[in-house]
Amino acid sequence: MGKENPAAEKASNLLRSRLCDPNFVVKHLSDSPDSNYSSVTEACNNSILLLGPRGSGKIAVLELILTDLLLEYPDTISVIKLNGLLHSDDCCAFKEIARQLCMEHQLLFSKMASFDDNSQFMIEMLRECGLAHKTIIFVLDEFDLFAQGKQRLLYSLLDAMQSVTSQAVVIGVSCRLDADQLLEKRVRSRFSHRKLLFLPPSKEDMQRLLEHILSLPVDSSLPHAYAVEFNKKIKNILADGRFKEIVNTLVNLDSTVNHLLRFLFLAVSYMDLESGFLSFENFKTALSNSHRQPKLECIKDCSILELYILVCMKRLEVKEQNSYNFNSVMKEYKSIHDSFQTSDYYSRNVCLRAFEHLLQRELICFTDNRGYSQSVEFRPVKLLISSIELHQGLKSYCSCPVILLKLVER
Repeated sequence: MGKENPAAEKASNLLRSRLCDPNFVVKHLSDSPDSNYSSVTEACNNSILLLGPRGSGKIAVLELILTDLLLEYPDTISVIKLNGLLHSDDCCAFKEIARQLCMEHQLLFSKMASFDDNSQFMIEMLRECGLAHKTIIFVLDEFDLFAQGKQRLLYSLLDAMQSVTSQAVVIGVSCRLDADQLLEKRVRSRFSHRKLLFLPPSKEDMQRLLEHILSLPVDSSLPHAYAVEFNKKIKNILADGRFKEIVNTLVNLDSTVNHLLRFLFLAVSYMDLESGFLSFENFKTALSNSHRQPKLECIKDCSILELYILVCMKRLEVKEQNSYNFNSVMKEYKSIHDSFQTSDYYSRNVCLRAFEHLLQRELICFTDNRGYSQSVEFRPVKLLISSIELHQGLKSYCSCPVILLKLVER
C-alpha cells in the first residue's frame, strides 16, 4: 500500500463535514443583498407560505434564515415550531404553543390547562411581546394538515395578528401547491397571500451547487498548490460529458438535494488518499453503489422477444395512447416488423407467453383489478419502468438488437 497524503485526508474530512452540514449547502443564499427582515425591525405582522415538493429545500432555507435572525436579533425573536403530523388537532396545537412559549420566557407550564386557557394565554403573550417589541415567529410545517377541520388555530393566530399591539409572523410550509386554497373564507381574508414557490434545482443550479460543495478553499490550512490543483481537476470532472450523464441519471431517479448529497458523500469516501484527488471513477462507483436498480437487473434477464414487447409498450405511451392491452401491443409489434423487416418475429401464442412472463416479473402490470373475468389479452396494462431505465437496460444488454435502441432513442 502507498503512503496516504495528509492533505488529502484533511480535504476528504472537510468535504464530508460540508456534506453533513445543511447550512453550508445553502450558505450562498445568506449572502444575498436582498435580505428583508422588516417584520422584525419595523414591527410588521406578516404571514407567508413556502410551497414546493419534498426535498426542494424549503426547511433548509428557512432554518438558515432563522439562524441569521436569532444571531442578529437575539433578544427580540421567539420561534415556535409546530408540525401538522403531530399537532394538527387544535387542542394539541395550542398546548404545544403554550409549552414552547413558557419554555422560551421561563414561565411555569401547566399540563392541565384547558383549550380555552391555552388559547387565551397565546393571545395575551402575543400582546405582551408586542408591547415589549418582541416578535414571535410561528413555523407551521405540513401546513395543509392545519387547514383541515375547523381551522381554529389558524384563525386565532391570524386574527390576533390584526391587533396593533401584537407582533408576529406565521410561516406555513407545505408540499401542496394549493395549500392556500384549503383555507376557510374567514381565515383566507386574514392571510397576507404571500407565497414562495420552491422548485427542484435546475441543471445550472446543480452545477453551481456541485462546484460550491466540492471546491476546496485556497486560503485555508491546506497547501495552496494542492487546493488549486484539486479545484482544477474538479472543474474538469464537472465539465466531462460522462459526469453530466451521471448527474442526469441521479436527477431522473430523485431530484432532491438530499439524494445528491448522499451520492457525493459516497464519492468522497471512495477518494484515493494516496493520489489525493477525486476521480471520475469515484463518482461512477458511487452511482452504482448508491442505489440498487432491480428493474435494470430484470431487463438484463429478459428474452429478445420480451424486450420487443417492452419497447412496443413504450412506443404506445409516447404516442399518448393512454389505454392499451396485449392486442394493441401486438399491432405495434407487427408494425415494427413490417417497417424494418426484422428476423425476430414470433407467433401470437409465443408472444402471449412472453407477455405473461413480464407480468410475473413485475416489469408491467394491469392498470386496474376489475377485469378478472376478462382474458389477459383484453385487460389494459402499463409499464412499470421509466424511459431512462428501459434505455439503460437495452444499452447494457449484450445481444440487444440495434433496432430496439434506435426505436427508444427516437
